[in-house]
Amino acid sequence: MNDYRIILADDHVMMREGIKSMIDAVPGIAVTGEAGDGLKLLKMLKKSQPDMVILDISMPGLRGLEAAREIHSLYPDVHVLMLSMHKSEEFLSMALASGAKGYLLKEDSGDELLQAIDRIRNGETYLSKKLASAFPSAIISICKGTHSAAPDLLTPRERQVLQMIAEGHTDRQISDQLCISVRTVHRHHANIRSKLNLKGTAALVRYAIAQGYTSNHS
Repeated sequence: MNDYRIILADDHVMMREGIKSMIDAVPGIAVTGEAGDGLKLLKMLKKSQPDMVILDISMPGLRGLEAAREIHSLYPDVHVLMLSMHKSEEFLSMALASGAKGYLLKEDSGDELLQAIDRIRNGETYLSKKLASAFPSAIISICKGTHSAAPDLLTPRERQVLQMIAEGHTDRQISDQLCISVRTVHRHHANIRSKLNLKGTAALVRYAIAQGYTSNHS
């Protein structure tokens, strides 16, 4: 049986070396490539697709969230496990919306990393144990794939704007891509919050994931 192939993408060499040594010690999985920035990672993927990318959420060249979106769009069979120093609900939600199948903190143990790899390899979504105990049950249900969609209250354009917000686009990027003014984007944003009775980006992102508006709703 062939090894489960993993590419490491992190701009810190010592971090990559530490993760590689842990993975290479486990039969059946192997690190087949390393990248120090997001653009180099995407170039590597054009030549050969691994089974998983372990991806730093903060990298030069192309941010981890942006890289995850590209991977999910271009190589849907490649699993993404996000590594982050951020414990915020917003970063977690945005990572899931970008297509990541797992979210680990850099302070988590090597044993948990290996557990996450194994769970994702077997078709599950994995969330750091430290975050699983800290976030609302809605986030946990999303990670377990048990969320259900509520009746839609938004217009098609509002759904479009909400999807782009959830996927990490700025108001200017939304404006440019939809050919509308930034003021109109702001108005849509306000209407969405009012209709859904939600406050803050993290809450909007959670709703977008639960409704299946993002590319990571399968």
